[in-house]
Amino acid sequence: MGLRDYLRVARRHWLLLLISVLTGLSVALIVNLTTTPVYAARVTFVFSTPVTGASDLYPASMFNTSRLATYTRLLTSDEVATPLAGTPGVDLDVQEVRDAIFAETIADTVMMQVSVEDRDPNRALLLLTRLAKRFQAAVESLEQPAPTEPSAVKVTVVSGPALEEDPVKPNALNNFALGAVVGLVAGAAGSVGREVADNTVRTAEALQVLASAPVLAAVPMDVGSPFVSPSASPRTEALREIRVQVQCAAATNSVKTLAVTSAVPGEGRSATACGLALLFAEAGQRVLIVDAELRHPRLAALLGREGSAGLSTVLDGTAVLEQVLQPWGAGLWLLASGRTPPNPSELLSSPRMTELVDDVRKRFDVVIFDCPPMLPVTDAAVVAARADGTLLVVRARRTTSAQVTAAVRALHAVNATLLGCVLNMVARSGPDALPRYDTYFPSQPPARRARWWRMSHEPLGVSA
Repeated sequence: MGLRDYLRVARRHWLLLLISVLTGLSVALIVNLTTTPVYAARVTFVFSTPVTGASDLYPASMFNTSRLATYTRLLTSDEVATPLAGTPGVDLDVQEVRDAIFAETIADTVMMQVSVEDRDPNRALLLLTRLAKRFQAAVESLEQPAPTEPSAVKVTVVSGPALEEDPVKPNALNNFALGAVVGLVAGAAGSVGREVADNTVRTAEALQVLASAPVLAAVPMDVGSPFVSPSASPRTEALREIRVQVQCAAATNSVKTLAVTSAVPGEGRSATACGLALLFAEAGQRVLIVDAELRHPRLAALLGREGSAGLSTVLDGTAVLEQVLQPWGAGLWLLASGRTPPNPSELLSSPRMTELVDDVRKRFDVVIFDCPPMLPVTDAAVVAARADGTLLVVRARRTTSAQVTAAVRALHAVNATLLGCVLNMVARSGPDALPRYDTYFPSQPPARRARWWRMSHEPLGVSA
């Protein structure tokens, strides 16, 4: 994954990241509020060695520097810490005294900073004051060559003992920073994990790789009509793009019958089929849209037409094509599904279906079959095998990669011609959104959308 991919993941899962950071900050706040304040008193020592000349300064400094580690250990030794335990005002045992003492040597110097931390600020200052005196005496005693000679090292207090005004624990700023960082890391890990676990198709590029077929268009989500939009809208322009590419394919390979299917239900194939049929009719072509979904038909209800007679009644021989064709708009006719038969797959694979396809191919310029989904039943594969070309509609952020692969495999198994895929219901905002050109289209009030198709009630007039 590149930087742009990570940024897209962050935009996609921004809420998880925000919740994780807020959770980390909340934990830090709880820690800050519940932790007992700890105060610190500090003192700074400098160690010096008497010298007789300038030539002795460097050796003396090196001697003191080499001894700093020893003096640090001396601070918590029995000689220094034990006498301090239990003294008036301290009331701590030896181990508690040792745990309260902290020492830090100052780099490139012969100085040491010693601090005592305690929940009681007065006790911290008192203990440090007594510690400083004990420590000075212990060092000078340690470095005294003989009882009658002066100590080789002199310990001088250059700063303190002094009590810091603010508690050293809890460090509110550090805790908040740590909480935010931990929350951000946890949120990022969760976001990447969700991204890896999410196997839905999100982009046209991913769909093209999965299907090994071109993506003819990415159709944006439309909150208006379920199957048609105003003529000047991003969704309609995306459908026009599909129409143009199908027309280009038809000019090369004679595509007159088109099957529109999907991998699973709910991907918008019926809306796509209706939109394409209307656009082909708008271009002046004679179009027939056939509801080949015999199990759960939708087109008759969507288009406001009678659906009790149609494809199934023609295939079972109870009606002829001319009796069940219904006009809908200028240049557009509907062949509804008809009654739901007990054997849809057998009807669609019958010789009558082959004859019907040949018949409507002669009567119309374009025939669009709204097919069932590929994976639940074999009906769509049967129709796709008889059509000149097939469009596979894939719903963005819902259809999985495995479902797309299985649908494409099923189409190839019946030697269907997959013209391309349509990535449908793409978000109009967010990291996976299409580029927006809404300002290019004229705005229209939602209640007064201009209908770009013309309803017609003229006689059928379809010639053989």
